[in-house]
Amino acid sequence: MAAIKRMLINAAQPDELRVAVTDDSQLVDLDIEAAGQEQKKSNIYKAVITSIEPSLGAVFADYEKGARHGFLPIKEISSEYFLTEPPEHIESADIYKLLKLGQELVVQIDKEERDNKGAALTTFISLAGSFLVLMPNNPQAGGISRRIEGEERDQLREAIHQLNLPEGMGVIVRTAGLGKSKEELEWDLNILLHYWEAIKQAAVAKAGPYLIHQESNIMIRAIRDHLRHDVTEIIVDQEKAFQQAQQYIRQIRPDFADRLKLYHDKLPLFSRFQIEQQIESAYQREVRLPSGGSLVIDHTEALVTIDINSARATRGGNIEETAFHTNLEAADEIARQLRIRDIGGLVVIDFIDMTPVRNQREVETRLRNAVRHDRARIQIGRISRFGLLEMSRQRLRTSLIRATQVPCPRCDGQGNIRSVESLGLSIIHLIQEQAAKVKNVHFQIQLPVDLATYLVNEKRELLKEIEYHCPVKITIIPNQYLESPHYQLKQIKVDPTYLEHSKGIPSYRLAKILKADYLKRSPERPTNEPAVNQFLTPTPTLPLAQKQPNTGLFKRLIAKMLGSDSSPKSTAKITTPSQDISSRESPYSTPHDTQGRPYQGSGYRRHGGGNYPHHPSSRTRHRSRRGSRGGQRRHTSSYRTPFDDDSSSSRNASAEEESPAHAPKDYSEPPPNNNV
Repeated sequence: MAAIKRMLINAAQPDELRVAVTDDSQLVDLDIEAAGQEQKKSNIYKAVITSIEPSLGAVFADYEKGARHGFLPIKEISSEYFLTEPPEHIESADIYKLLKLGQELVVQIDKEERDNKGAALTTFISLAGSFLVLMPNNPQAGGISRRIEGEERDQLREAIHQLNLPEGMGVIVRTAGLGKSKEELEWDLNILLHYWEAIKQAAVAKAGPYLIHQESNIMIRAIRDHLRHDVTEIIVDQEKAFQQAQQYIRQIRPDFADRLKLYHDKLPLFSRFQIEQQIESAYQREVRLPSGGSLVIDHTEALVTIDINSARATRGGNIEETAFHTNLEAADEIARQLRIRDIGGLVVIDFIDMTPVRNQREVETRLRNAVRHDRARIQIGRISRFGLLEMSRQRLRTSLIRATQVPCPRCDGQGNIRSVESLGLSIIHLIQEQAAKVKNVHFQIQLPVDLATYLVNEKRELLKEIEYHCPVKITIIPNQYLESPHYQLKQIKVDPTYLEHSKGIPSYRLAKILKADYLKRSPERPTNEPAVNQFLTPTPTLPLAQKQPNTGLFKRLIAKMLGSDSSPKSTAKITTPSQDISSRESPYSTPHDTQGRPYQGSGYRRHGGGNYPHHPSSRTRHRSRRGSRGGQRRHTSSYRTPFDDDSSSSRNASAEEESPAHAPKDYSEPPPNNNV
C-alpha cells in the first residue's frame, strides 16, 4: 500500500505559520516562520556599492536600511554593470577599473545574513515559477532538473527549444514541469517575462537602496515547492490562509484544487496527525532510534557533528551485527533530520565502528538513497578508517535552530559553565593581579549568591591577606539578580585614610540590578514595502490540456523518417477549470447516499461536534465520494504574482512524482448544503 502524503498548514496562531509534509504519520519536512522574521533569501533589491575590497575580490553593498552591508563577489556581478571591458579571467581584473563607489546594482540575496556575516548577494537574478526558472541576465545558465531522466528529459529539451525565449536569457525546467505541454510551459514563461519587465521598471524609479521584490510567506513557497502528484491532500486550519492557498492553487495549479481542504475540528491539526511531538523532537540534541540507539546532534561554528550511539540497541546477534543495523537506522533518521531541521553546510557523521568494508559501503548506499528526495544539493563522501563520513548539504533557508533559538544567557551557548570553586579562585587571581599594579584601591565585587558565599566563608583568610599586603579594600556584595558565571568587578581609587577609617556605604545597599548584554534588545528594523508586489498575468489561469501519452524514442524516430512531426500534438481543447468548487457537492462533509443519508460504516465518527475519519494509524482507509462535476466557471478574479520561490530551489530537484494511491479524506464539519 502506497504511503499517503499530506501537506498540513497550521496558521491558527497569528504569530507563527507552520507547514509540515508527512508520509502517512511520519514528518518528513517542516517550515516555520514567525511574525517579523520572514526570510530574505531570493528578495530582490536595488543596492549601492559602499566599499570595494580588492583583497577579497568583492564589494560591499548597502541594500536595505538597518541591515549589515551585503557581500558581493566580483564573479557574481554581471558584465552589464562593468565600466570597462573585463578581462578573460575576471578574478585577476583590477576591480577599481570595473566598478566605482556609489554605483547602483539590482541584486538578489543568495545566502541569508548569519551571525556577524552579512548576506551574500548576486546580480544574476533567478525568477522561479511553477514549472520554470527564468535567468533573465544569465544566458549560460539553463537546463533541466537533475531529477528528470530518460525519455522525459529528451521531451523537455525539445519543448525548451520551442519556447519563445528572448536572447540573452536562460531557463531551467523544474521537476514540476515533467509531463507539461508546450502551452503550459509557455504560459509560465510569459508570467516570468512580465514580472522581469516590472522589476526593470521599478529598478529605475528612484535611487537605492530599496526593496523591489519580496518573497511571500512559507505557505505559498511550500505549496509551490512541494506540490507534486503524490501529495494527496493539502489541509489548512485557518479560513484566511485557506482562501489565500485556494486562490493560488486555482490560478497556478487548478488540477490540485480538489485536494485542498479546510480543517474545522476542535483538536489541533498537528495533534490530529500526531506530528506535534515529532516537531518537538527536532529541537532536541538527542534523537532516539527505533532499536534503542540514538543520534546526538551538535552545532559548531565550522560544521555540524552527528554522533551515533548504540545505547540500549539489542538488534543483532553480535556486536558487529548490532553496529551494522544501528548505523542503517541512523542513516535513514539522519536524512530525515537534515530536512526537518534544514541543516546546511558541512556535516560530519561518526558512525559506530564496522570492520567489514561491505557493511560500510552498504551504510553509505543507504544514506545516499535516503537523501534522494531532498530538494537541497547534497554531496556524500566515504566512511574513513576512523569511522567518520563527511557530507555537505545546501542551505535552502535559515536552519530551524538558528531561526527559533537564542544562545543561553548563562553559558553564552557553550553548554557548560565553570564551577563555583573554579570561578571563585579565578576572581581571587584577578584581584591579586590588579592589586599588585595599583595601590589604595577599593574593590567592589558583585557576585551571585552562591559564589559570594564561597568567597566570604571558604576564602575569607586569603582575602584578608590580600587586603593586608597590598593594601586594598575588598567588598563582597551578594547580588540576587546575578547568576553564575556573571559577576561585576569595580575599582574605586581612594586615599589611604579611607582604607583605615571609613566604612563607606553598607555593602547590602550596593547590590543592584545589572543589565546584562543579552537582555538588551536590538533595535527593530523598519518595515520595507516592495516596489513590485502585484501585477496582472497575460492569462488569468493556467491552461489545462489532457495529459499526452509518452511517445517512445523508436516511434519518434519512425515519425521523423516518415516526415511527420516528432512531437506529439494535443487533440484536446485547452480549457479552464471545469467548475467552481462551491457548486459541487461539499467535499468537506460525510459521504451520503442518494437519499441524503450517511453511508453506514463509512468510517466517520462524532468527536467534538465534527465529523472526521478514524485516526490515520487505523488499518482501514476510507474514500470520500465526490459529487458530479457539471457546469462551467469563468475566472474573473485578478491575479497575484506567484513568484515566491527560492532561487536555490531552481538549482535543485524536487521529490519524484507518483500518482496518488488514495482519494483525499475530509476533516471538517459539514457546512450547510445549499444544493439540496
